[in-house]
Amino acid sequence: MDQVAILQQRQQAALLGGGTKRIESQHKKGKLTARERLQLLLDDGSFEEIGMMVTHRCRDFDMEKEIYAGDGVVTGYGRINGRLVYVFSQDFTVFGGSLSETHAEKICKIMDLAIQNGAPVIGLNDSGGARIQEGVVSLGGYADIFYRNVKSSGVIPQISAIMGPCAGGAVYSPAITDFILMVEHTSYMFVTGPNVVKTVTHETVTSEELGGANTHASKSGVTHFSAANEVACIERIKQLLSYMPQNCEEDAPIYPYEEGHELRPKLNNMIPDNPNQPYDIKEVIEEVADENSFLEVHKDYAENIVVGFARLGGRSIGIVANQPASLAGVLDINSSKKAARFTRFCDAFNIPLLVLVDVPGFLPGTDQEWNGIITNGAKLLYALSEATVPKVTVITRKAYGGAYDVMNSKHIGADLNFAWPSAEIAVMGAKGAAEIIFKKQISEASNQEEKLKEKEAEYAEKFANPYGAAARGFVDEIILPETTRQKLIRAFTMLENKVATMPKRKHGNIPL
Repeated sequence: MDQVAILQQRQQAALLGGGTKRIESQHKKGKLTARERLQLLLDDGSFEEIGMMVTHRCRDFDMEKEIYAGDGVVTGYGRINGRLVYVFSQDFTVFGGSLSETHAEKICKIMDLAIQNGAPVIGLNDSGGARIQEGVVSLGGYADIFYRNVKSSGVIPQISAIMGPCAGGAVYSPAITDFILMVEHTSYMFVTGPNVVKTVTHETVTSEELGGANTHASKSGVTHFSAANEVACIERIKQLLSYMPQNCEEDAPIYPYEEGHELRPKLNNMIPDNPNQPYDIKEVIEEVADENSFLEVHKDYAENIVVGFARLGGRSIGIVANQPASLAGVLDINSSKKAARFTRFCDAFNIPLLVLVDVPGFLPGTDQEWNGIITNGAKLLYALSEATVPKVTVITRKAYGGAYDVMNSKHIGADLNFAWPSAEIAVMGAKGAAEIIFKKQISEASNQEEKLKEKEAEYAEKFANPYGAAARGFVDEIILPETTRQKLIRAFTMLENKVATMPKRKHGNIPL
């Protein structure tokens, strides 16, 4: 047999992974193969594979009798909408996608190339965990990957898609990356599986309940996106990538945009007359952002705050917004962590921040205090204070107490702060404030209820408006709601060359 025929034969064997029977089994589970996933993810004909002929080195437990080219992971580079990306896709048909020494080396090789060349890494995870036949060598392989995840953090975007099982040490690499996507009903993540949980805690729980996509999207917040199927998951990766730059030295792609009629009269009627009545902040976002450009992150987790990417005049921005339609928009432990994490990503990758404020304060209660609302709330305060990208705030309604400070106030480095005429900037709501300030006068009044209402109105007239803050310069301009989009486009254009220097240090100590 000539050399070309030998090469082609070996290539064909590698393309089959664990063989046709296992590929059929993968398809029966409603899952694509490692190579099919890459075909959907990357531009046609752009994939260049690295390490196709790599095989494992294990000679224990008769492993030398079962050797597959590629060793359970397909690695290489390609393009998504013309942009260079590095990819690895684990192959469940080969030893259940388990990680061996050489499997890990392949992943590390493309991670090293990614950081050296300043391009994103996308991992398609479908693995049963460490290959137990290799013992500590496979565990070392995981640690080699974790180390590179940390080294790459804030330098290049890292995206993890969970396309199947992800258990034990395998979960920590995705956890360090910037965004995690999961597929409903076919993917799950947990440190210890249902069997171990039952043995140790006597809880009976399914894999789906313990670590399925819906669980992590709504309860733990581990996953940022939940997709109905693998095709939808891969399309979401492409969409997500379009908002971010190649690396921390570059800016996100700018899409063609012609400035036209930017007034949005619908915003004038967005705030209800009753200050305690909720409204959906996402409707405000849709009016302010470019049409159909808003991509919500962490949609089902901590719904009292909304975060996500959008475009404004064709340019990427990150949005952090209180959601009055959920828990009245209060800040709590989960929402603070969610917003802080998103803020830090945007700052790391030069994506300007828009903060929409309607916050009555922090959520009170023993549950919040005992679980650390102080340090968790401080995470958001720290993240926004630390961020040096252009930062613009719009106060739509309430900005009360410490939450006013935390939500990108002028005092913590916001570049421009706008307020609608409906804004209420005060230490607390008028009723609570009146009860404290005018306590004696109310208690001495013949009609206490009437007196309270009178003093409440007095306090509201003095403080429940944006004019006091504007007089101090804490609000730069009080704007008509319909002009918000126009003002923001101009503000971010003005700030596009912003340079901010921080004190020299190794790194700060965020209250983790």
